[in-house]
Amino acid sequence: MSYQEMLTPDNCALVLIDFQPAMYQGVQSHDRLTVVHNVQVLAKAAKLFKLPVLISTVAKDSFSGPFMPEVTDLYPDEEVIDRTSINSWLDENFRAKLKSFGQKKIVLAGLWTEACVLFPTLDLLKEGYEVYVPVDACGDISPEAHERAVQRMVQAGAVPITSLQFSFELQQDWARGETYDGMMDIMKEHSPYGIQIRFSKWALGEGAHEG
Repeated sequence: MSYQEMLTPDNCALVLIDFQPAMYQGVQSHDRLTVVHNVQVLAKAAKLFKLPVLISTVAKDSFSGPFMPEVTDLYPDEEVIDRTSINSWLDENFRAKLKSFGQKKIVLAGLWTEACVLFPTLDLLKEGYEVYVPVDACGDISPEAHERAVQRMVQAGAVPITSLQFSFELQQDWARGETYDGMMDIMKEHSPYGIQIRFSKWALGEGAHEG
């Protein structure tokens, strides 16, 4: 396994941590709506390409509230692992489920970057995992907090990516028709490029594929 090897539907898993109301309230590093959209890009791409997915919350019932339904509704049969620990890796159920996937490449996003993303990332790297962080689907209490956390993760060996980069890397070729429409739907719903897609579909005909 190598960071030079691209992410594929067969070699990675997605981990989403603490996208909950109380955590969103503190996000000042990004426009919160942008983060909401980017998390959905990750979750929908993972579902489209049939990746293993781990969803986790912290103090769901006592403080932070439920995980965002736009994601959990995509995975109605998926158990959401609730924790008391800031660091997800300290939770026995979290560790067990992640290990059960059998994947060494972990795509991990969460709120906030400086704690709930940084802490498990450092432990995963120490355990021999490769960690890819979609930084535009994370957020923190300030731009400084987010950037310093990302910098520390990169120095430790994690790879910063973006949400759409993740989905494009899984797709690789627009001729892969089985996932083409799903990818178009993701971009139409959650990216600025969706405006161009709608226009192009109209101008060229609904059956036109990108060349």
